[in-house]
Amino acid sequence: MQVTSVVEHQETQLNALARGWPWVLACLVGLTLAGWLYLSLMVADMISVMDMTEAGPGMGVFNAFNIYQGLPAEARAAIAALCLPTSVATFGMPAETWAAADGAKIFVMWLMMALAMMLPSAIPMLNAYARRRGKQTSKARNGTETLLAATGYLTVWAGYAVVATGAQWLLTLTSAVTPMMAPASMAFAATILMAAGAYQFTRAKKACLVRCWYPRFAFAERTGVVAAYKEGAVQGLACLGCCWAIMTVMFAVGLMNVIWIVVLGVLMAVEKTLPSNWLRVLIGIFFLGWGLALVALMQAGLVH
Repeated sequence: MQVTSVVEHQETQLNALARGWPWVLACLVGLTLAGWLYLSLMVADMISVMDMTEAGPGMGVFNAFNIYQGLPAEARAAIAALCLPTSVATFGMPAETWAAADGAKIFVMWLMMALAMMLPSAIPMLNAYARRRGKQTSKARNGTETLLAATGYLTVWAGYAVVATGAQWLLTLTSAVTPMMAPASMAFAATILMAAGAYQFTRAKKACLVRCWYPRFAFAERTGVVAAYKEGAVQGLACLGCCWAIMTVMFAVGLMNVIWIVVLGVLMAVEKTLPSNWLRVLIGIFFLGWGLALVALMQAGLVH
């Protein structure tokens, strides 16, 4: 009788989780798709009036969709100069001289990048949290608390978006970043890449990465919305410590470079999910090597 009761209790817990997690997952996927939709609309609006090679490495492939593709290079350059964000209200893009509205646009852009790049990598952690809480609570409360944990996680990345917006504003003022939100010089790009590569070998990176591989839930035994939100924030801080440097590589490859948004997003998701120090080291070597290669090209006078 006691064994039957235990089995029934376990089945109830699993059913509660099974009923609660799918709609949580649907919300997470919806938010991720919203981020990608916003970024895609930004790029789509840029294509028709700008030379996409200025948006960063690889983005030139989108010029195939540019209505001015058949014009001579000089004519396209002149059109691009006339149609930069200072003269065309391009969706989501700031003006060359920022106003408050431009700062808000950039914050939203960074927030959408967090949804597109970082939220998918948090799904395994949130699933583990839902399973942990599913043993103690009902399906409705389990789903609600898991979403609140996701909110706490995203709050941390919203804070990163605020810092990144301020950094981009300063870099724009100093002309280190172009109006197309790409690095203005290879020296700046190389500095970002080598800094990101060096961070991969720090103790802070390794410690935060281990926390992402094996989440230690500080508030999972507590009930209530505050505990769930705090749990998400704690996990978000671990993720931030793990991924902020790789995320900042966007300054080196172009902030609207959707090709590298995909590449870096996948890279961070795999690094956080696959327990392997080799991947961390390889990523560090790659960024350091890339940065040093740019320095060598600059010294040879091949790039500026």
